[in-house]
Amino acid sequence: MKPVRNLLLLSLIVLLFACTKESFTNDSSALLTTSVDTLHFDTVFTSTGSTSQFIKVLNDNDKGVHISSVKLFGGSSSPYKINVDGTAGPQVNNIDVLADDSVYIYVTVSINPSAANLPFLVRDSIEINYNGNKKIVQLDAYGKNAHFFRNKTIKTSEFWNDDLPYVILGGIIVDTNATLTINKGCRIYCHADAPFIINGTLQVNGEKFDSTRVIFTGDRLDEPYRDFPASYPGLIFTDVSKNNIINYAVIKNAYQGIVVVEPSTGTKLTLNETIIDNAYDAGLIGINTSITARNLLVSNCGKNILLVKGGNYNFTHCTATTYSSNFIQHKEPVLVVTNYLNNTASNLNAIFRNCIFWGDANGIVTDEAVVLKQGNTSFNVSFDQVLWRVETNPANTTINGAINNQDPLFDTINTAQKIYSFRLKANSPAIDKGISTSINIDLDGKARPVGTKPDLGAYEKQ
Repeated sequence: MKPVRNLLLLSLIVLLFACTKESFTNDSSALLTTSVDTLHFDTVFTSTGSTSQFIKVLNDNDKGVHISSVKLFGGSSSPYKINVDGTAGPQVNNIDVLADDSVYIYVTVSINPSAANLPFLVRDSIEINYNGNKKIVQLDAYGKNAHFFRNKTIKTSEFWNDDLPYVILGGIIVDTNATLTINKGCRIYCHADAPFIINGTLQVNGEKFDSTRVIFTGDRLDEPYRDFPASYPGLIFTDVSKNNIINYAVIKNAYQGIVVVEPSTGTKLTLNETIIDNAYDAGLIGINTSITARNLLVSNCGKNILLVKGGNYNFTHCTATTYSSNFIQHKEPVLVVTNYLNNTASNLNAIFRNCIFWGDANGIVTDEAVVLKQGNTSFNVSFDQVLWRVETNPANTTINGAINNQDPLFDTINTAQKIYSFRLKANSPAIDKGISTSINIDLDGKARPVGTKPDLGAYEKQ
């Protein structure tokens, strides 16, 4: 009888354990988590091959959770396929996730690169439904119809044309003795881990139309990510880089739009008819270097133009302006110029002619142009016909004509809808207030007047 009694006791223990372990909750506060919010496939696919990854769905609760469905939004026509713990989709129903346990969603993608209308980023999503909750996991993959470069070093001169977009993964380096020429219409999409580093020379040959400008931006083009600042590191011109020219480019959504590092001799970087927009930290940083810019717009950045530790700078018909958004709060002047960095001072020569320096009236920034000096190095900073918001004129400078604290009346500022046009309204105080220069076009490539005064800023009112 004793063995029978022991066996009965053991059975009861097992049954008790099983009942406790397999109890479930339908409480909506018992949340499931996933190993990723976005499953990213960053390889090149062929029509005969596929690649797979998985999503882990974790239940950290002390009771089991019943998943009513795992659904692939694109259905059976999606290039993605799912399999949930051995059951194939596109929709799998009634999955139990025990307490402190998990299930796996295996995702496979196959892309046909011969499809003429295939976007170079192919996206779908998975919806997980449980206890009245919905959890979405995004899926994205690169299609074949783009040039893909991963950790690429350009060692000899190279030309990029606008036959396909360019996707940069892991970063790109233009080597010391190489020149990269990017021709009109090219679109360059950089991943979050991909700085664009120039040790040699970069020549950007965009043209004035929207379709022929050269665009640098992040590689997330879906909403809301397409407008996120800090989507990629930005363009970095190192101390050994030389003779760089950027014409008709748009550099947007970077962490730092352009960084230029020494030396200050010659002209390290020339910016013509270029836009730097929505950079999280700074739009344009110059460190004891040499930059010439005309018809430059630096807009809606954490810090727009930051020129430190001296250098040689010539900015003509430029607009630097920021309006606070959900992504970036306007807390810094749109222009800061110093002859020092970390208490090391160098010679500084800078002229700003026919420019606008403006920001929203949020009460945080009262001086949009700030000039700071240390030591006894050569120091020459001049402003020649400018419109700016300043409570106190910049010290240590020469000012030849300035319009203080008059709204430039930009054409359209709608932060709620993220619509910005920094062209001028017909009654703008910046109209006809410049001095004549040799620059006969504006940022749109349209004519500036000959023989009469031009407008201030990057755009000429037409």
